[in-house]
Amino acid sequence: MIRILRHQKVRNILLQALFVAVVLVVVVGGWRNAQQALSSQNVVSGFGFLQKSTGWDVNFSLLPASPNDPYWWFFVIGIVNTLFLGTLGLVLATLIGGLVGIARTSSNELLQLLGRLYVDFFRNIPLILQVFFWYALVTNLPSPRNAIDFGPLVLSNRGVYMPALNVGGWHVFAAAVAALAALALPLWLRTTRRLATPPEQRGALVWRVLAGGLLLAAAILLLGRTPGSPLIDAPLLQGLNLRGGLRVSPEFSALLVAIGIYGGAYIGEIVRGGFKAVGKGQTEAAHSLGLSPWQTFSRIRLPLALRAMLPILANQYIWLIKATTLGIAVGFTDFFMIVAVTINQSGQTLEAIGILMAGFLAINLSIAAIFNRINRAIALKGNQLRS
Repeated sequence: MIRILRHQKVRNILLQALFVAVVLVVVVGGWRNAQQALSSQNVVSGFGFLQKSTGWDVNFSLLPASPNDPYWWFFVIGIVNTLFLGTLGLVLATLIGGLVGIARTSSNELLQLLGRLYVDFFRNIPLILQVFFWYALVTNLPSPRNAIDFGPLVLSNRGVYMPALNVGGWHVFAAAVAALAALALPLWLRTTRRLATPPEQRGALVWRVLAGGLLLAAAILLLGRTPGSPLIDAPLLQGLNLRGGLRVSPEFSALLVAIGIYGGAYIGEIVRGGFKAVGKGQTEAAHSLGLSPWQTFSRIRLPLALRAMLPILANQYIWLIKATTLGIAVGFTDFFMIVAVTINQSGQTLEAIGILMAGFLAINLSIAAIFNRINRAIALKGNQLRS
């Protein structure tokens, strides 16, 4: 026995088995104690409550909702709302962060100063304070009768109104998928090596795919238009309120702006670090080959910087998705708020928290898996170390 324990591999296996056993004992013991505590308070455990009607409504939902819907449907609504807010917030933060990062690495001293001031200011103010600030700003806008017309947008204390399409929701979703495919497929056709045609000879194919995808999206929108109504519905003042168009609630507006601005400060530093990681030798070599500044940026600096940014950018995206839970502070109906209300209404604390944990684990692990796949696809092959 002692001779067997002298092997490092055997000792490692035994230690791992012991660790797993201890974890299982702690989990099972905690679960039994929780069951006993719930039983002593006459609280029924289990997930049967998911089939019961909630009896309450939500103030924001991309899916149809009514008080008669069951709890499981409200969990779906919360996840969809969180994904919608998180996706738009990530896009806005990425755009802002990209501009700030480029400004921080430019040769213009004024742009460098503005980028640094932006990062130092917004990164050092807690996100929840920024949410409260933007929410107070939006809710203190003029009333609908005195709303501010900002081009196609109408700003009031009841939300931001903008023109909308008189098209069914599923048709809008299908058109959005077609438009994204029309933009993504040409990029794939430009870079893939699975086609026999050389990349420099794929221009006509790329343009045909792009035009076909956009035409398909337009056709879907036209087919989904509400009969007897114009394609675009603009907001108009009727009585004491604005009617028509698309209304973006103050809660959603405040969260989107706060996440975009706050996340943009961090992503700006990630972008700056990515560009700083590109050695001067590559840039000097591009200049010596006669490449223009834009060609040097788009073909040399940006691809190499992206390889350095992606691992850190994935972590930042995951953090920003978790930051959507601050919506409960201003009353936005996200996944976390649905779970909190469910706990108050049904008393199923452990089950609701378990669903919350499983939902965020699925979302964040999916983001990590996507970025890992992208990182492996664009990684430079071979060992880059030199002795």
